[in-house]
Amino acid sequence: MGAKTWMLVYSDGDARDALRVGPRLDRDATRRLAAALFPDDELEPAGEGDLCFTSPPRDELLIGSFPGVSVVAAKEFAIDRPSRLEPRFLTAATGRNVTLLVMHSVVDWFAYARWSNGELLRSLSVSPDGIREDLGPRMPFEEPYWSGKHPVEDDGESEGYPLPFHPLELGDAALCELFGYQLEGSGDGDVLEPESIALARYRRSRPSWWAFWRRAPRRS
Repeated sequence: MGAKTWMLVYSDGDARDALRVGPRLDRDATRRLAAALFPDDELEPAGEGDLCFTSPPRDELLIGSFPGVSVVAAKEFAIDRPSRLEPRFLTAATGRNVTLLVMHSVVDWFAYARWSNGELLRSLSVSPDGIREDLGPRMPFEEPYWSGKHPVEDDGESEGYPLPFHPLELGDAALCELFGYQLEGSGDGDVLEPESIALARYRRSRPSWWAFWRRAPRRS
């Protein structure tokens, strides 16, 4: 598997339903959201991306605001304990649902968390090292994996694997359940094509000390 993602999704209702209709990117709302979430960064437009790539480096941001749903991909979200998401990203979503999803194929790591009205509902972080975080009741899509219905394939090296499933397989199931698309696997006819959802790309940088000094009001 070659899946990587670290993204946060704000939604008024079901994010999967909002994305399924193929919404058009609202560029003005996207620009305002980017400025509100990353006020300390200088953001320079750098073209477009899409849901196929939501694992930008620290000096980039992918973001999209659509009717009923917003998608934000930034390095700040690649955290191994999702419940410790920076509070500012939750306070920016008053009254909305918030979902964090992280996968990294290099270390076979998957994590996700969900909040509603600022209340944590579920947080999970798993890798071959074991369970890093497991808070709240499991969602129904998780159950077949925990019950052993999707075991790790026996390749001669998987004996004694610490989980009854491969973390990235559960991660792909989470993408499909929560957002309606997959990065791995064949899915079915109802699966959204991630390249059909455009995201704005920005280059991120911090203003220099000289820039802050020049902008600071001078006393007479």
